[in-house]
Amino acid sequence: MKIVIDLRIFGLESGGLGRYNQKLFENLIVLDDRNNQYILLFKEKPDDLPPLPDNFKIKVCNCHWYTLKEQIILPFVLSKLKPDLVHFTHFNVPLFYKGKFIVTIHDLIMSRFPSRGASTLNRVLFFLKYRLYNQIIKHAVKKSIKIIAVSKFTAQDIKDYFKLSEQEAKKIKVIYEGVTIPQATETKIDLLERFFLYIGNAYPHKNLKFLIKAFQEFLKKHPDFYLILVGNKDYFYQRLIKKISNKNIIFTGFVPDNQLSNYYQQATAYIFPSLYEGFGLPPLEAMAYNLPVLSSKAASLPEVLGQAALYFDPGDERDLLNKMELIVDDQNLRDKLKSAGQEQIKKYSWQKMAQKIIEFYRK
Repeated sequence: MKIVIDLRIFGLESGGLGRYNQKLFENLIVLDDRNNQYILLFKEKPDDLPPLPDNFKIKVCNCHWYTLKEQIILPFVLSKLKPDLVHFTHFNVPLFYKGKFIVTIHDLIMSRFPSRGASTLNRVLFFLKYRLYNQIIKHAVKKSIKIIAVSKFTAQDIKDYFKLSEQEAKKIKVIYEGVTIPQATETKIDLLERFFLYIGNAYPHKNLKFLIKAFQEFLKKHPDFYLILVGNKDYFYQRLIKKISNKNIIFTGFVPDNQLSNYYQQATAYIFPSLYEGFGLPPLEAMAYNLPVLSSKAASLPEVLGQAALYFDPGDERDLLNKMELIVDDQNLRDKLKSAGQEQIKKYSWQKMAQKIIEFYRK
C-alpha cells in the first residue's frame, strides 16, 4: 500500500503539532515492517533527517498550511503521487482532494473558541477565514474514512459538535500522544530560587491573564516568588507583555529543549490554566521532569493527567490562589504529586502511538 503522510508542519519549533509529526516520523521509520511504501510530504526538507529505509521517500510541497495554495495546489500534488491512502495529521484537508484519507484531529479549539482575540486578522478577514475553516474541518470529518482523536474527550467532542450518528462515530479511533523523555542539559543555568513555571503559547484559551491575576494576589504573601512564562514571543505574547509591569513575572521567549530542563528541575511547580485542550502534552512533560503539576479541571486534562495533578477551577482565581498556597506549603503533597506523575507518564509513549497508527493504516 502506498501511503502519503502530511508532515508539512514539522519540528519542535512548530509547537505541539510539529512535535507530534516529528515523533510519528522518528518512530515510524523504525517500527514499520516494510510492507508499505511511504511518501513523506514536507514543506521543505529538514536538514537533520536520519537515513531513511528504502520504502520511504520524501516529497517537498511548498504549500503553507491554511492558504489558498494548500487548497488548490496540494490536491494536484497528491493526485500525481497516486496514493492508496493519505494521512493528514491536521484537519486542514484540501476540499478538492477526492482520494481516500484519514485525519488526525487534535482539538476543536477554533470551533469552540471562535474569537478574533485568537487571530491577527481584521474583522472581515477573520470572518472569511472562520467560514472557510468550518467548511474544511467539516469536510475532513465527513469525508475521511477514519479519524484519529488524541483523547476520549476529543473523540466525544467531534461526535457532539458534528452531530455524528453512532454508526458514523465508529470511524473515530482514540490514539494517545506520547511523552518526550527528558534530555540532559548541555549547560547548567542557575535560575531563581522560588518560582512557578508555565511553558506554552499565549493564545486566549490558554488563560494566562487568569494565571497572572491569581499570581499577583499570591505575591502579596510571597513577595520572593516569581512566575516564569516560557514561549516564543509572538503577537499573542507581545500583547500580554505590554500589559504586565511586574518584575516578578518573567517572559523568557523561546527556550530550546536541551535547556528546558533547567526550568523544570528548579521550579516549585508547573501551572497549566488552559480552558481547552485536546490532549494536554505540556503538563505531562512537566511530570516527566518530576515536577508537581497544578492544572485546570477542564476539557481533556482530567482524563490525561488522572490523579497526578492538583486541579483548580479555571474561572475561579481564589481557587487557584488556594492551590498555589497549598502546593508551596505542603512538601508531602509535592512529593505525592511527583510520584503520581512518574506513574502517569508511563501510560503515554510515542512508540506506542506510532505502532497503533501503523495498525490503523492496515485497517
